Amino acid sequence: MDIRYKRLTEKELNTFIHMRINQLREEGAKEEIDLVPALNEYYTRHMADGTFVSWLALDEGNIIGTSGMSFVEKPPYFGCPSGKIGLLSSMYTDLEYRRRGIAKELLSRVIDDAREYGCGTIQITASDMGVKLYTDFGFVHNGNFMQYKL
Repeated sequence: MDIRYKRLTEKELNTFIHMRINQLREEGAKEEIDLVPALNEYYTRHMADGTFVSWLALDEGNIIGTSGMSFVEKPPYFGCPSGKIGLLSSMYTDLEYRRRGIAKELLSRVIDDAREYGCGTIQITASDMGVKLYTDFGFVHNGNFMQYKL
């Protein structure tokens, strides 16, 4: 096994989107619409303006792991004086490659990108499967997180 890591480019976008949809399915999402056009538009736009970054893990040229970090800005607050927040998403490793440190390496790379961007904090809505990875990395639960669906 010779795992290589590289940044996501437009060339890999279709495969990346396919893997994102697989991840959502695995997490139990209900598919009510074709999400591909919206994902394609989002990633293309935000990769172009630098507010979305992703690292890929490849084995013999095949993408076997993905990561993603969206950068958003809120008014500065004491917990994050820059107001810049990284929203972690698209953390996914193919079933047969799990538990080999690939997700940890991908996570480390997008966190470095968030640090470079000036983020003061990183947030994620973790799947049950991902909780151990994030806790081991140093993420802590924030019991105040609430959501209102429009």
